[in-house]
Amino acid sequence: MSRPTVTAVPVTISLLLHAALFASLVVAFDFDRKPDLALPLAMNATLVTENAVVIPPQAEEPPKVETPPPQPQPDTQEQERIAAEQKMREEEARAEKARLQKIEQEKQEAERQRLAEEERKRKEAEAAEERRRKEAEEERRRQEAEEQRLADIERQREENERLRREAEDAERQAALEQESRLVQSMTANAKAAYVFAIQQQVKRHWVQPVTAEQGLECAVKVTQTPGGVVTNVEFGSCNGDATVRRSIDAAIRKASPLPAPRDPSVFEREVTINFNT
Repeated sequence: MSRPTVTAVPVTISLLLHAALFASLVVAFDFDRKPDLALPLAMNATLVTENAVVIPPQAEEPPKVETPPPQPQPDTQEQERIAAEQKMREEEARAEKARLQKIEQEKQEAERQRLAEEERKRKEAEAAEERRRKEAEEERRRQEAEEQRLADIERQREENERLRREAEDAERQAALEQESRLVQSMTANAKAAYVFAIQQQVKRHWVQPVTAEQGLECAVKVTQTPGGVVTNVEFGSCNGDATVRRSIDAAIRKASPLPAPRDPSVFEREVTINFNT
């Protein structure tokens, strides 16, 4: 049903009700109104004359009741039109009010949805920021762990390198010490052989005196040139007498030049020779 059809029915009913109300008012007005009638004043008088003739009183005629003119019938169509227009304006006002209320409700709903959308976006932004913060924190921890791992690896490598160097140094030192001991042993042997050769040569030139008793012990320091030429003879501890010492000194000088060592490294300018019997 269209809007004009829906509106015409209540408008028609309203017009009929107004017409009936107006007719009832008119009828009530006609029956309740009491007409104001101008009643003549009657006077009773007797005319007295000499030849009076009594005239009987005339009967009074009843007053005429004036019938009021018919009241004009009101124009109900105009009032119905006005009422219909008023009704229509009221309906339009209600419709406009409902429309404005709907618009206001739609605005409020749109505002509510806008605020809800902003709140949703804010929460999403906060959640995204929290995720980024956690990811950054995890990345920082991962980097720290990686740096720590690399630092541990480097520290272990340095420790292994240090241990390797120490092991190599120890091994090299042991080798050097062993070689040194071997050299010392060989040198000692070579030196001992060298000193022994000098002693043998000197003893071959020594003429043992009669005073050289059994148990003779004399330490003699001999100074020589690189060619083995004796330049000085100095006695250390010696339990022999002067004759024994002179015989030893003469034997050393006769043995000059002294024999050279097989290993030149064991040569010494001062050599100690022990004489004993």
